Amino acid sequence: MDNAKTIEAFNTLIVINNDRIEGYKTAEAEAKETDLKMLFSDLMETSVDNRKELVAEVNRLGGTPDEGTRVTGKFFRVWMDVKSALSGNNRKIILDSCEYGEDVILKVYKKILIEDHQDTSSTEQDLLNKHYALLKSDHDRIKDLQNAIINEKNLTE
Repeated sequence: MDNAKTIEAFNTLIVINNDRIEGYKTAEAEAKETDLKMLFSDLMETSVDNRKELVAEVNRLGGTPDEGTRVTGKFFRVWMDVKSALSGNNRKIILDSCEYGEDVILKVYKKILIEDHQDTSSTEQDLLNKHYALLKSDHDRIKDLQNAIINEKNLTE
């Protein structure tokens, strides 16, 4: 196992969780509807908890946790789309943008779980799998809300 590679991978996850926290913090502040505010708060909390565990693991491995964000490219556009949709109060667009953001973080976790598994201990793999499951659950909550909107629309047509 290579601590430097593990630290690098975990720092990547710290940063993407930081991005997610900042994105949902913005979305929560912009949201007008209480249920969306609560949803964004819950989703943000998942990443706050994930980040704490990742930071503790990087420290344990003797590394320096990355405390920054890198809201750039695709992920930045997700949050701008959410912010724009919130101003128009279009739940479907808001949730579509959130789902895209969730897909991005799940993809990063999956890549690290697959490509860096040889550089992580079984305990670290368990931690990453736990995070992935929590994030997948958050993703599924968003998907369920999207489906409810679609079903509601179909009933009224």
